[in-house]
Amino acid sequence: MRDDQLKLKMQNAQALAAGYHGWYRVVEVLGIIAFFVLIALIVRRTALSGAGRGFLVASAVMAGYLMADFISGFVHWLADTWGHTNMRFIGASLIRPFREHHVDPKAITRHDFIETNGNNCLISLWVGCICVFMPLDWAGYEAVLLFVMVSLGSMIFWVMMTNQFHKWSHEDEDRLSPAVKALQRWHLILPIRHHGIHHTAPFDKYYCITTGWLNWPLTKLQFFKTLEKLVTLTTGVIPRADDIGLEAAIEVAPVVEPVQPVQPGVSRT
Repeated sequence: MRDDQLKLKMQNAQALAAGYHGWYRVVEVLGIIAFFVLIALIVRRTALSGAGRGFLVASAVMAGYLMADFISGFVHWLADTWGHTNMRFIGASLIRPFREHHVDPKAITRHDFIETNGNNCLISLWVGCICVFMPLDWAGYEAVLLFVMVSLGSMIFWVMMTNQFHKWSHEDEDRLSPAVKALQRWHLILPIRHHGIHHTAPFDKYYCITTGWLNWPLTKLQFFKTLEKLVTLTTGVIPRADDIGLEAAIEVAPVVEPVQPVQPGVSRT
């Protein structure tokens, strides 16, 4: 099915954008404040406990960077592929922005810092609390505990930055700073052309959007395709039915046998 045919079946961009409510913006502001308080506390704990352990701390920061790329891909896949915008709690806050992004990829470039990054701050708060309150002084395990704390702290920081990197990957190049363009060129953050692979209907690959480093190996392993087959064969739910329309979703669904058409988010059982 051609891209233009798929896009005709997708939801209205203006209706999706209207789902961003004022009350949720207040929640995001509070979440951003809480997130940066937690990051400051994690940095302080790292400075106090990481003296003389520079290599361990640096390794943990890099591990967190890789974990963030995987998590960005996994969450992106979930929000692109399953559920619908009317779902309670997560429909308007999590799923809606991904649906909007497919019909209006430039919308993210019009979002301010709060709308761009608020969601990721909110979903990271519980991990930040673990980092702040986890013990670091168990005898014989100090190095392991420090590594765990720093890697988790690094992970949530880069998860927070993911949507910013994602936003820059959709920005016009002449509006990007030289520093951002250099980071994209060196593939230290998500490059524009690399992310463009995802924005080919039916939007079913290259989900990782922190750096995109894991996109190629996960695609070669058919990681997400295999998960989709398992979900569809066990529940009957069709991937991307709410995003590109049920008929189009059935046509491109990676299943091993024909499935009975179902409504988005509804199983056959």
